[in-house]
Amino acid sequence: MTAPTINGTKYPQPVEDLLLAARRLDLPDGQALPSRNRLMREFRIGSPKAGKLLALLKAEAGDGNHQGPSATTPAPDPDPVPAPFVPESVPPVDPDPAPVPEITPVDPPAEVTPVGRPDTPTPAAPVRSAVVWPVVLLALPAFVAIWSGWVGLGGLTGFGVVHPLPGIWDSFSINSAITLPIGVETYGAYALYVWLSGRVPDKARRFAKWSAIASLLVGAAGQVAYHLLVAAGIESAPWWITTAVACLPVAVLGMGAALAHLVRSHD
Repeated sequence: MTAPTINGTKYPQPVEDLLLAARRLDLPDGQALPSRNRLMREFRIGSPKAGKLLALLKAEAGDGNHQGPSATTPAPDPDPVPAPFVPESVPPVDPDPAPVPEITPVDPPAEVTPVGRPDTPTPAAPVRSAVVWPVVLLALPAFVAIWSGWVGLGGLTGFGVVHPLPGIWDSFSINSAITLPIGVETYGAYALYVWLSGRVPDKARRFAKWSAIASLLVGAAGQVAYHLLVAAGIESAPWWITTAVACLPVAVLGMGAALAHLVRSHD
């Protein structure tokens, strides 16, 4: 909506500037003053400013300063119901030249297959676990070779028959060489299981990994040492092999206790 041109401008005019234009309005016969609604329509002004303009016109008519087309009493406002507020015109604003970003439509969510009852969970598809009996078949010959190799190496390094309960059970005896295959190989298999299970803390998993690798390497070295000594006809192992083999039970005990502690920790 654009304001009428008054005094050479279309911008909103003060009430004093609109008074002269209001005096020149053509009024119907018998009407001395224009109505407020007509002032709002003619000059594109709001109701408050039209009211002030009409008050000035009435004041002039009462003082006799304005010689209008008729000196009769001003007619009442033909529009008793106030018109809605008409905002004054403002300078046009150029639209923003920036393009409006396009909105990418969102794909609708995939349909979910309903279940029979909301409180009944959907059963998971059964997963068949791999069979483990071939491992037993593979372990039997390996157990025989490893057992005989460790017991034989124990005999070459000073392990032999002992009486662990003297004075209590003198007839009871045991070959201490069996502690080598039981300790080293059992710990290696257990550490390997802990490492690959994925159900232990990270610290325990790292310790199990490196200790399992070390245990398997020591077991392989013990088998190699025994067969080399036997092939060379040596009946007593060198001191450095005897020292290493004698320390194995103690090392296995320490690593086993540490791994058991780490498996139960919550860090």
